[in-house]
Amino acid sequence: MARVAARVEFEADNGRVIKYVRHTNGGGLVSPQAKVDGDAYVAATAYVEAGATVGARARVGSGSWLDEGVVVGSDALIGNNVHLGPATRVGNRAQVGANARVGSSVVIGQGARVEADQIVADGTSVATGAHRASGRA
Repeated sequence: MARVAARVEFEADNGRVIKYVRHTNGGGLVSPQAKVDGDAYVAATAYVEAGATVGARARVGSGSWLDEGVVVGSDALIGNNVHLGPATRVGNRAQVGANARVGSSVVIGQGARVEADQIVADGTSVATGAHRASGRA
C-alpha cells in the first residue's frame, strides 16, 4: 500500500492559504511546488518552499527554512535552524552549520562548508571545497 503524505494548510497574514505536504522521510513541511528526492531527509519542523529542490540523500535539520527557488544538492547537510534565502544554491556534499543565515542568490560550492552561526550576505559565493568559519561573508 502506498504511503500518502499528510496535507497541512496555513493562512498567511495577507489571508492567502499556504498548503504543504509532510515529506515521508522525516515529516518536514514541503510545498507541493517543491521537488524533494524520496531519499532526502527533511526534519519534522523544517519547511521547503515552492520552487525549491532537495537532492538525493540530502538532510535538512529541524527548524530550517528553505526559501523559494533554493537548490540543495545530493548528500548536502543543512543543520538545524538554518535559513537559506531565495534562489540560493548549495552544492553536492556541501554543509551549512546550525543557526546559519544565508542570504538570497548565494552559491555554496560543491563540498564547501559554512560553519554554525554564520551570516552569509546576499549574492556571495563560497567556493567549491572552501571552509567559511567566522564573521560575515
